[in-house]
Amino acid sequence: MSRTTVIKNCDWVIAWDPDGGAEGTGGHVYLKGADIAFRDHALIHVGKGFDGEADVTLDGAGKMVMPGFIDVHSHPASEPGNKGLNEELGSPKLGQSSLYEYMPVFRMLPEGASPAMRFAIHEMLKSGVTTYCDLSMARDGWVEDVASTGIRGVLCPMYRSAAWTTKDGHSVVYDWDEAAGERAMERAIATIDEADAHPSGRMSGMMGPSQIDTCTAELIQASHKEAMDRGITMHIHAAQSVVEFNEMTRRHGMTPIEWLDDLGVLTDGTIVAHGIFLNDHPWLHWPQANDFGRLVASGAGVAHCPNVFWRRGIALNHVGRYMEAGIPLGLGTDTFPHNFIHEMEVAMIAGRLMAGDFTNATTEQIFYAATAGAAALIGRDDIGRLEVGCKADFTVVDCGHPYMQPLRDPIRSLIYSAGDRAVEDVWVHGQKVVSKGEVDSIDVADVSAKLNAFQEITISGVRQRDWAGRDIDTMTPMVFETRE
Repeated sequence: MSRTTVIKNCDWVIAWDPDGGAEGTGGHVYLKGADIAFRDHALIHVGKGFDGEADVTLDGAGKMVMPGFIDVHSHPASEPGNKGLNEELGSPKLGQSSLYEYMPVFRMLPEGASPAMRFAIHEMLKSGVTTYCDLSMARDGWVEDVASTGIRGVLCPMYRSAAWTTKDGHSVVYDWDEAAGERAMERAIATIDEADAHPSGRMSGMMGPSQIDTCTAELIQASHKEAMDRGITMHIHAAQSVVEFNEMTRRHGMTPIEWLDDLGVLTDGTIVAHGIFLNDHPWLHWPQANDFGRLVASGAGVAHCPNVFWRRGIALNHVGRYMEAGIPLGLGTDTFPHNFIHEMEVAMIAGRLMAGDFTNATTEQIFYAATAGAAALIGRDDIGRLEVGCKADFTVVDCGHPYMQPLRDPIRSLIYSAGDRAVEDVWVHGQKVVSKGEVDSIDVADVSAKLNAFQEITISGVRQRDWAGRDIDTMTPMVFETRE
């Protein structure tokens, strides 16, 4: 049975104007005193004076309705387990990254993936995320696990030809098994097929060769062809560390961006995560390349995740430059917390500091990267905006929340002051998944308890996995001395 719902007389609606924006190609606009109506999972009215019949009528007074956020890059099956361990760690002799020395040591057991993922989705939904891209290892039950939360999931099963490690804290070793990478890609394709066939209509997939330095050229090219044949996106970590940049220039005499371009995979439909270490980054000296120009010309996009990098003193140079040049860009949480509004604020902070310019990384730019820009990056034009015909994916904000006051400009109040505290309801595919700030589909107390238990198991074995045989308190000391 078809069902129509209308939210009447909203104080504010952030609607999509197809002729808006600086270049007239579309942009968000504020509407005051407007209605939003949807039938089943699609919007049928955005604007004043809805006069159609409705099965359910809700009062929008004191509310702002905005498009749901799109998190284009996350690792929810593992990252929540790093809380309290990895906030202030990096390897001074490995470009300040934590990828090679610490991340493998802190990896949870595979059985911890489901509670970790559900914990992360709980944080995403509460911060207004309606669609997220999940870069995790394929596992049985993954598709149904995500679908049960009510979120819109784009599953990106990762696979690679090699695993990295360090045996001395200053060099990286790659353990190659090309056949294993090919088998993992086959399983990834099966997972994508399962997601596409899910009856919820909210599951889909993307191709995910893990990292540019851990995949053979053949695996990357095969992934790109599969993505193009299916009309989906390929997502690959590249230009994410000094170690990786030096490794790729050592192997090929080319920067990571140059090598992707040389392989023919730096194209529209490819997402580069995180695209930081281009040849002109101030930490590098490789003046003979033009990575930025190649990115602009290619149509490839960038998944920008500032929070995980600023903790290591690393930042994109800089987000405003990328967006103003027309590089497709979306935001991702990548690490804990999966509080997307917090990630948006960090994106503005890092962008303005790197540019040395307060007019850079504007609120409008970052909101676009979190919504319509992110949708375009993953090949969608039916999410990330409130427009007739789009999916009924949206967030209701309590304009009366004390942290929203005074309320001259509601998006500034939300991002700079109130944060996720003012998020009241979240709807995905026409279904309410957050009510009065609570996620009914996830028992957060239960998943928190399981997450704590799995972290304890991880902590108990770090000495055996660490190249130097350090215990947890040596690797990552507590902030203060602990006394019994």
